[in-house]
Amino acid sequence: MSRTLLSAWLLLCLFISNEGGAQTMRTKPIRVLIVTGGHDFEREPFFEMFRSFEGITYEEVQHPQAHARLTPEAGKQYDVIVLYDMWQPISEESKEAFVQLLKAGKGLVALHHSLASYQTWDEYRHIIGGKWHMEKWKQNGTERPPSTFQHDVQFKVHVVDSKHPVTRGIADFDIRDETYGNFEVLPKVRPLLTTDEPTSNRVIAWAHAYGRSRVVYIQLGHDHYAYENPSYRRLVWQAIRWVAGR
Repeated sequence: MSRTLLSAWLLLCLFISNEGGAQTMRTKPIRVLIVTGGHDFEREPFFEMFRSFEGITYEEVQHPQAHARLTPEAGKQYDVIVLYDMWQPISEESKEAFVQLLKAGKGLVALHHSLASYQTWDEYRHIIGGKWHMEKWKQNGTERPPSTFQHDVQFKVHVVDSKHPVTRGIADFDIRDETYGNFEVLPKVRPLLTTDEPTSNRVIAWAHAYGRSRVVYIQLGHDHYAYENPSYRRLVWQAIRWVAGR
């Protein structure tokens, strides 16, 4: 075989190998770790939503055992973290491990009441991109009252960034859900959804980066009315795929 033919053959083998690896990555299920604890929720319809997601497998870990899974070493067992917890105690060791896991690039999707976790850990608001405040707080030197919530509100959600992979193909939609008001949204985030509902903050979903990790927060998701909403289901599914790099 001539040198030219040999080089061509090696390039073809490399191309086939790379294409096969890429195809495997595209077809391999995304492994999701769902973190719960600290807040009740309707378990069966919530997990039915995840069972309906194509190309995704999941497992649940509940607090107080969850922090042992949020480490760089344990993180090798999954591709994406979904936070659906509302937990407060966390050791300095667990803080450091969680930060290192995210700085290494583990995808993170935070849902609904997870915005209120770790009230005394300031770095968490930078991880999530915002904070639901249980007590009075200050914004640009101005004191703000605690954040609020309102159950069973029917309202319209506006898609403000239809080109983003998380919201692509989703039009404005109506939903019955719990609203949060007067919570903090950091200026660095990229808004994805808004609403004009007066009991709610205007921005209710966003994307940003923390270290090498893609992060999405979605305020929606209190109960089965949200879990069964087709637009919400697609939103969560596409968020998982995006933070996983799919």
